[in-house]
Amino acid sequence: MTHKLLIVEDNADIASLIQLHAKDIDCESDIACDGRQALEMFKQKDYQLVILDLMLPEVDGLEVCRQIRTTAGYVPILMLTSKSSELDRVLGLELGADDYITKPFSIPELMARIKAQFRRTKALKTEDVTQTTTISFANFSIDTAKRQVAIDAREIELTAKEFDLLLHFATNPGLVYTRMQLLEQVWGYQYEGYEHTVNSHINRLRAKIEKDPAKPIYILTVWGVGYRFCES
Repeated sequence: MTHKLLIVEDNADIASLIQLHAKDIDCESDIACDGRQALEMFKQKDYQLVILDLMLPEVDGLEVCRQIRTTAGYVPILMLTSKSSELDRVLGLELGADDYITKPFSIPELMARIKAQFRRTKALKTEDVTQTTTISFANFSIDTAKRQVAIDAREIELTAKEFDLLLHFATNPGLVYTRMQLLEQVWGYQYEGYEHTVNSHINRLRAKIEKDPAKPIYILTVWGVGYRFCES
């Protein structure tokens, strides 16, 4: 099956390089050189993934991400960011981006990230959405079919990856996971040096579901190893 990819990047050399290598993993791709063009192209075609640079002319990447997330249907977004834009990365993830990779990046790593998103999308589509499964812990519940989380009957807004991470923990209570294991099992890839991706997601998830993020009762740190989810 050929996947359709939208590359939003104002650097023509980088965009062309991504497009060239995307062919090797059976991806047809279009290139948008600014945010306004990207939004127009997104409306006209059905894409399976958007690779989105944050620094764009006309409309910046954060606004493009926000507008894509207001549309019907779900399309994963992989952000391209500079190493110095930590705030932008956090904002992008909060607005609904699924993953990010910092420039300069290696092509093999980018292709691995792309394939991981396709695997995740395929897994979501094969789920039986007609059967609602609810996982409950104390004062919060997870509706796996609707991908909704509620605390004290109040819905909590999570990004796609935050939900995946929480669901992975909640369906395996008590088990201890290293950061590398979480990268492989939740993100779908494993790269040395990217454990900070897990840390940042854990911190944001705790801020949303824990009464006191500094003293978590659900997502617990196992010092020197990783994290585990409470068993009760």
